[in-house]
Amino acid sequence: MADDGTILIGKSWKPESLLLKLANRHGLITGATGTGKTVTLQVLAEGFARHGVPVFAADIKGDLSGVAAPGDSKPPFVKRAEEIGVTYQPDQFTTVFWDVFGEQGHPVRATISEMGPLLLSRLLDLNDTQEGVLNIAFRIADEQKLLLLDLKDLRSILAFIAENAQALTTKYGNVTAQSVGTIQRALLVLENQKGDLFFGEPALDINDLMRTDRDGRGIINMLAADKLMANPRLYATFLLWLLSELFEQLPEVGDLDKPKLVFFFDEAHLLFNGAPKALLTAVEQVVRLIRSKGVGVYFVTQNPLDIPDTVLAQLGNRVQHALRAFTPRDQKAVKAAAETFRQNPKFKTEEAITQLAVGEALTSTLEGKGTPTMVERTLIAPPMAQVGPVSPQARAQCMRDSGFAGKYDTMIDRDSAYEELMKRKGLNGDGSPVEASTGGGGIMDTIGGWLGDAVGNGERPKTGPGSRGGRIPPSMTEKIITSAARSAASTMGRQIGSAILRGVLGSMMGGRK
Repeated sequence: MADDGTILIGKSWKPESLLLKLANRHGLITGATGTGKTVTLQVLAEGFARHGVPVFAADIKGDLSGVAAPGDSKPPFVKRAEEIGVTYQPDQFTTVFWDVFGEQGHPVRATISEMGPLLLSRLLDLNDTQEGVLNIAFRIADEQKLLLLDLKDLRSILAFIAENAQALTTKYGNVTAQSVGTIQRALLVLENQKGDLFFGEPALDINDLMRTDRDGRGIINMLAADKLMANPRLYATFLLWLLSELFEQLPEVGDLDKPKLVFFFDEAHLLFNGAPKALLTAVEQVVRLIRSKGVGVYFVTQNPLDIPDTVLAQLGNRVQHALRAFTPRDQKAVKAAAETFRQNPKFKTEEAITQLAVGEALTSTLEGKGTPTMVERTLIAPPMAQVGPVSPQARAQCMRDSGFAGKYDTMIDRDSAYEELMKRKGLNGDGSPVEASTGGGGIMDTIGGWLGDAVGNGERPKTGPGSRGGRIPPSMTEKIITSAARSAASTMGRQIGSAILRGVLGSMMGGRK
């Protein structure tokens, strides 16, 4: 097939194609269940991969996994190929399978800190007050240089906040035990749904999604989402996180001859249902600006009304399969879909949408200087790879050949917020007391060393990313620990308390020459 810088979608009275150089202007595939959306998605994914563009797609029902296996010359496929003027040539594509649960693909993870409080609040369905408490948790972890990697890290910092809520309120705002308790319960529900498998290390490196194979074809990254859909909020949050990571990490490249990556967001309505305004604003911003990073985003959903107008306006390439006008909302959706197209005087778009057969769609793509083509009634081209799920044996072989088995399959649990806060309590990670000889100086030396930084001249060195040098006042958390240690010293008796304070002050003064 000649590389003319286009992807063949199908044929109306002429071939209908998608221009690669305008593929980063995003797109929309809509239609009722069973009208052919998944096949259209596969046709586009194959086309991008064939032109050297890596693809990331969520496989909701398992049907898309067939791209990893060669197609077969079934009569309907051969006939459709002849109708649109191409030769049916069975093909297959290098595919990497991913799975949040690590069952049908390589595990894909993110850390709590990468997810951030806004997306976590969305995932946990928190109200504004609870989201505020979560923001406080992230702020304290940042100030205390505590790594938030997995769920137990987040639980430990929330427990710390609950224990010191009264003192923290004066600096960070009102913190109630009820709000912390609600967040903890939400985390427990998430863990029971195996959401804890998503949070941790090694986190996904987005560069691993942007590879080509030895033949120069784009690799198709397939997220197994059939079980993930049992928790649709986790599914939507994960894909939005991935979009955000692409937006933040990729450099500006402007308009290229072809995208660096194309991202298919199936069941896109899950992203927007009940989403707060702040999240919708963030999605709109990412969709609007990520095209300059060389990334094309294609939303797949049943109804165009599922997509907010501000996002819909950014989607230049459209494929509309049939809609059924059974209810007033359906009729409204048909009318809205028809109005988004550049009208064709040869037929009434609104009527055509309800009359389309399976495997037929209305198409309009961007041309020339980015103007949409006139809508055309189009026969969709057949996929050249297998249509339907790939066999478990073929999936397993793809996983063995991907090169990622040793990189992502084993979770790493390094010292982070949980372990550090346990140490400050004089406990090991399993809750057992730290022996006096641990670390050469015992528990009190560990506490004393930390207090030395906290109370020395009322200051502590400022370190970490963004530091401008100098010293900054102790945080509220450090003041709390200092006060608690002093109180403990007095209750242990004058002689023991004096010895402890002498040891602490001696270590402080010894370090200030």
